[in-house]
Amino acid sequence: MEIIQTPQNALSASKVSAIINAPIEKINISDWLLNLPDAEYQRCSKDHIAAGTTSTFDGQPMTINVETIGSALVIQHYVAVEHRADYCRMLSISDTISVNGRSNVQVLWELKVEKIDDNTCRYTNEIHGTATPDFLEFIKLRGITLEQAAQARQQASHEHNIGETPYFAKSIENKALYGKYNLPFN
Repeated sequence: MEIIQTPQNALSASKVSAIINAPIEKINISDWLLNLPDAEYQRCSKDHIAAGTTSTFDGQPMTINVETIGSALVIQHYVAVEHRADYCRMLSISDTISVNGRSNVQVLWELKVEKIDDNTCRYTNEIHGTATPDFLEFIKLRGITLEQAAQARQQASHEHNIGETPYFAKSIENKALYGKYNLPFN
C-alpha cells in the first residue's frame, strides 16, 4: 500500500529531463525498462550495481535495482503499478543499508516521455523518497531528525538522478531506433 508523501514524511523529490532524438511512436518505456539487461542498467550510472526483472505473486511486473545513493546501499523492489509506452509508475519499499544500520524507505519512480516534435521527445525521470514508519523509528532511535535525513537524501538522490537520466534517455533512444541495448551513448 502506497504511503502518500506529506511534509511529515518527505525525504526527497527529484525531477530531471533529457532529450530523446526519436519519434514518440517508436518509444516504449515500459518495454525498455521491463526488459533492461543488467549490464545496460550498470552502464547508465557508476552507482548502479545490478538490476533484474521478476514479478509479484499476483503477476505484476517488477524490477529489482541495486545501487548506491550517496553513501547508502539501496535495494529497490519496484512494482510496475502502471506501465505504458509513454509512462511507467514504479513503487518500491526499498532496503537501505548505511553506516547507521539498515532500514527502508518508500521510493516512487516515474518515467515519462512527451512529444516535442516529430523526431524529438522529452524524457523525465522523477523520483520521490518517503519515510516509512520503520524509517521514522530508525532515525528517532539514532537521534537524527527528519530534516537532517531529508537534507542528506535530497542532495544524494538529486545528484544520482542528474547522473543517470541522460544515459537512460540515450538507452531508450537506442532501443527505439535500433531495437538494441549496448549501443554507444554518444
